[in-house]
Amino acid sequence: MSVLPSLETDGERCRHTGGVGIDEATFAEAMLASYRRAIASVAAASGDIRAAALRLAAIWRAGGRLVYAGAGSSGLAAAEDAAELPGTFGLEQSRIAIVLPGGTAEAFRIDGAAEDDAAAGEQAMSGLGDLSGDAVIVVSASGSTPFTVAAAAEARRRGAFVIGIAHRPGSPLLVGADASILLESGEEALRGSTRLAAGAAQKAALGMLSSLMGFELGHIHQGLMVNLKADNAKLRERARGIVATIAGVSDTKAEAALREAGGEVKPAILIACGIVTVSEAVTCLAAAKGRIDDALRRAGVNEIKGEGPNKGA
Repeated sequence: MSVLPSLETDGERCRHTGGVGIDEATFAEAMLASYRRAIASVAAASGDIRAAALRLAAIWRAGGRLVYAGAGSSGLAAAEDAAELPGTFGLEQSRIAIVLPGGTAEAFRIDGAAEDDAAAGEQAMSGLGDLSGDAVIVVSASGSTPFTVAAAAEARRRGAFVIGIAHRPGSPLLVGADASILLESGEEALRGSTRLAAGAAQKAALGMLSSLMGFELGHIHQGLMVNLKADNAKLRERARGIVATIAGVSDTKAEAALREAGGEVKPAILIACGIVTVSEAVTCLAAAKGRIDDALRRAGVNEIKGEGPNKGA
């Protein structure tokens, strides 16, 4: 149940009695309640999110691109999710695009007027050329932002599979999308500030969408990022821990396997489990379509003597 009616009543009472409005503790509780509704809205949409994730994985496997689009705080949420994919799942940066008013260089300078420019939305999407075989994820709190709706329509006209994420049922974005994800997160405690509860719902939904896609692509195993791009010290340490955990070997052996595999986690896991050469590991992974669980079975690592994978790997 929304807490907004009681807040409005409190506010009215305070104004009529000469008070200053609701207090900080009451407002904090209202915000927490709105965040709970936001997460509940993602849970309610989980079936649609899972179905869309499967389609995304199929498009990515077929060589398609992944395009994120949005404006304002919704655009920032979309851009953040897109930016994380190469590092988290090892996806090629060249196959990921972000469409925002003014371009990604202006991502942190939100221009409210730019959201109303439908022509700019069309132009930004048309600049990506032929989109047949690509997927476009479009996010808008209202589902009616001119820039965003126009970008989605142009993407669909160019052959893209369009996923619409919005908070209002029957909104133009959801009606015009191939797959609709409705997040009925309710009104904001801070009226109209969609960066808060709506933003939390969007971030959670986008995170589920892209992570379930990664899972389907075989980039998640035992809750671990087995296709991460280890391009800094923190991630190299994480990669070593992932190899050690799944292969059931020491950190020293895991690091040696990673060196032999050129820093690639999946082949390093197979090498640490007893696959002698990198080429054998690569061949095994190709036959398993990149899924490390299938590759481990194909490699017969359970029959290897000595240090093998953990039970259930």
